[in-house]
Amino acid sequence: MSEYQHLENRFRQAVEAAPNAIVMVNESGCIVMVNAQTELSFGYTRAELIGRAVEMLVPERFRGGHADFRRAYFADPVSRPMGAGRDLYGRRKDGSEFPVEIGLGLIDSHDETLVLSSIVDITARKRLEHRFRQAVESAPNAIVMVNESGTILMVNAQTENSFGYSRTELLGQPVEVLVPERFRGGHVAARQAYLADPVSRPMGEGRDLFGLRKDGSEFPVEIGLGLIDDENGTIVLSSIVDITERKNAHDRLRQALTEKEVLLKEVYHRVKNNLQVVSSLINLQAASVTSAETADLLQQSADRIKAMALLHEKLYQSKDLAKIDFNEYIRSLVDHLLFGYGAHAGNIAIEMAIDNVFLGVDTAIPCGLIINELLSNALKHAFPGNRAGQVRIAFSLRLGEYCLTIADDGVGLPEALDFKNTGSLGLQLVDTLTHQLLGGMDLNRTAGTAFTLRFPENPQ
Repeated sequence: MSEYQHLENRFRQAVEAAPNAIVMVNESGCIVMVNAQTELSFGYTRAELIGRAVEMLVPERFRGGHADFRRAYFADPVSRPMGAGRDLYGRRKDGSEFPVEIGLGLIDSHDETLVLSSIVDITARKRLEHRFRQAVESAPNAIVMVNESGTILMVNAQTENSFGYSRTELLGQPVEVLVPERFRGGHVAARQAYLADPVSRPMGEGRDLFGLRKDGSEFPVEIGLGLIDDENGTIVLSSIVDITERKNAHDRLRQALTEKEVLLKEVYHRVKNNLQVVSSLINLQAASVTSAETADLLQQSADRIKAMALLHEKLYQSKDLAKIDFNEYIRSLVDHLLFGYGAHAGNIAIEMAIDNVFLGVDTAIPCGLIINELLSNALKHAFPGNRAGQVRIAFSLRLGEYCLTIADDGVGLPEALDFKNTGSLGLQLVDTLTHQLLGGMDLNRTAGTAFTLRFPENPQ
């Protein structure tokens, strides 16, 4: 066997083993060689194909054009894809058609010039493309696909609905036609930056984005970006959601919230004023009674009302109408009580260790009343005869639990006194409010009196 025959045999073996259909034709368009995959793809035996015109593998409606194309190729025989940019089809023996891609190459045989066609059945790919197009077309969002230069390649029905253009008006246009003019320069830069780092993500996160309709009107949008790589290069897919209704609902909600905040502030203000009026009336009544015991009871009631009025005043002044700065509230309450007890409290030093904690109204009111009762008791009873002393107030949050301590180094409570079971209205109130907070109260009588209240941050 000559070297030429050896090379020809190897070539035939390679063609026969190729995964694509291989068809070789001469200059007159006659088939001179096919492989096994050609038989499988087209349904002919090779005996039925050899010597026949290659147009038998082409759908009848394309045969005239195919012969012209074949002659043009022999006039300029450069290896290239056939019919670039057009849909090509093969025709089987049974008359059915299937989509194909065809690559062309030239082979100089010892006695003639042959064209080798490599034919790929792309039915499965076309089916996937069709499903993809169906999914895009039926998507509830506007879908716009652009190439690397920003030219629109594909849009769906929702894009037409959202922007007011027909798809024929959009295809081939720069995508910036859908962007308000004031943003176009920045959009070009953003598009180029995305191609440099093409990760699927929301566009312009944290910024307000707008689309531009054909009629010149604008509407707020959210845009998701994704990347598709195909034989045509890199394609950016934009999913565009018209959020006009959401924005309008948000604006209505914000307006309603503002109105409710104004109303709530007015309620806090009126409650505070009404409580102060009641407190003042009680103080006037206390000043007119002759019984010291009655006057003291009235003063205690006035202090309790003042404690609640002060809390509503702080809520009225707060930016967060649902929570109160309890550090600031305790200090204001202490100042009020010290002022009320006047000279009697002059020799008493107050030490405070209060965390920066914000409490809701339902927690702040009972906790504030407990502080009012225990601090009032300390100021009134712990230091008889104007003796000097110290009262310590601590409030903290640790591991989901609040801890309030009010301690003094005064004379202390009698050992026989059960503070949870006493005739004192103030201590009864403390016990009731402790249960309301789902907490527990401990009493330490060492070196004076120390009440410690613990209650959960989030009672269930």
